[in-house]
Amino acid sequence: MERILIIEDDSTILYALSELLKEEGFGAAAVKSLQEAFREDIREYCLILLDLGLPDGEGWAFLERLHAEGKEEEAPPVIILTAREEERDIIRGLDMGADDYVTKPFKTGVLISRIRAVLRRRGKAMRSTQALTCGNIRLDKQKTIVTAGGREISLTAGEFRLLQYLMENKERTLTRNVLLAHFWDNDGEFVNDNTLTVMVKRLREKLGSGSRQYIHTVRGIGYKMEDADD
Repeated sequence: MERILIIEDDSTILYALSELLKEEGFGAAAVKSLQEAFREDIREYCLILLDLGLPDGEGWAFLERLHAEGKEEEAPPVIILTAREEERDIIRGLDMGADDYVTKPFKTGVLISRIRAVLRRRGKAMRSTQALTCGNIRLDKQKTIVTAGGREISLTAGEFRLLQYLMENKERTLTRNVLLAHFWDNDGEFVNDNTLTVMVKRLREKLGSGSRQYIHTVRGIGYKMEDADD
């Protein structure tokens, strides 16, 4: 049985979440503080629900520790579950590596749907091969070839890296800050905000008029790549 770790100090919410997850076929474990969370072996869980306001500190510290200890790759996906709905908090959470951000009060059906969606994305990423696909776009990482509708597309190295990163994180919103940080290289050169906008524009142009249905602009936050709706 897949287990979910709940990091939440409100006993009422903890109980409700635990019962909801059990009804949906998940095992649930709960901790009420950062210190308790730090003592958990997070590899035992398929997902973490993280509150931001905890009695011994902010939930941000949990995400920071994952990054500082280099545990992001082996860590389960994290969904921030909080009453904070300000745009700056949502952006910060996504920038720090959270897979989704859900505000309280929440509808139980929506939360379960978000949980299953994150788990599906993580499962797809773990099963990924050298070939990435999104709609009629195909990227071969080994051969560095991109095709759209069967037509080979000529991309610059930067455009290829951008497309690959978007496709590796398909269905996940990537903030502009995350994308900009991804383009730092060993020489300290980086893509600035205006250049990123131009790169996305040129990438869309090269992929063809239908690319906008795959590369979405998330206004005020960043970009997301996903398969087009039927």
